[in-house]
Amino acid sequence: MKKHIFKDPVSMPGSSLSPEEVYAGAEPVSGTPGHAYLLRRGIGADIATTFGVRYHGDFAGRPAVIVPLHDVQGNLTSLHGRYLSTARLQDKMFTVGRPGGVISLPESWRVDPLIVVEGLFDALSLAVSGWSSVATIGRHVPWLAEVSRGRTVWAAFDAGRPGEANAESYRKQLLGAEVRRLPPPPRCKDWNTALVKRGREAVSKWVASQMAAGEAMG
Repeated sequence: MKKHIFKDPVSMPGSSLSPEEVYAGAEPVSGTPGHAYLLRRGIGADIATTFGVRYHGDFAGRPAVIVPLHDVQGNLTSLHGRYLSTARLQDKMFTVGRPGGVISLPESWRVDPLIVVEGLFDALSLAVSGWSSVATIGRHVPWLAEVSRGRTVWAAFDAGRPGEANAESYRKQLLGAEVRRLPPPPRCKDWNTALVKRGREAVSKWVASQMAAGEAMG
């Protein structure tokens, strides 16, 4: 499986605003159209706010919920937006800024177990279910190898072949860590689907059971 190489712009197209400036101009998500969008996906404004999620009415041309990514020192590197709606041939998301950041609670990468997911709603869904994680949005995070050295990393990517391929890619990248697969529950393509279909208690128990089974297998 060929790895996609992203070429995110370093500043906002059409305005040249930096990610920091765009983020400063965004609204708190509670009470906005972004709030309704989050609720449809099972995410409350309280959880979203702890991740820094805000609402922007014109994020490269369309309304979106946006979230900052931070590097290992806690510096904002980029903004990732999920559009509230998409028409045919439109992208579902847009990212602006420098590479090397993750979506997470402050220093979630220090927390054990270290769970790595791909998207914003994977991280939010696990957080609703009581589990901390970091989301890479499919980008390479060069410092992740160092902070995961000597630790177990749970590769909690989507179900099916793409998720398996991502997990295998991380086994090759994180040579100093033990990378174990943590798939979503059966008949759920990702963690947000699992949250919406099964609820947070079921997702929480599934994660715990998969980790226990993985530890028992050594």
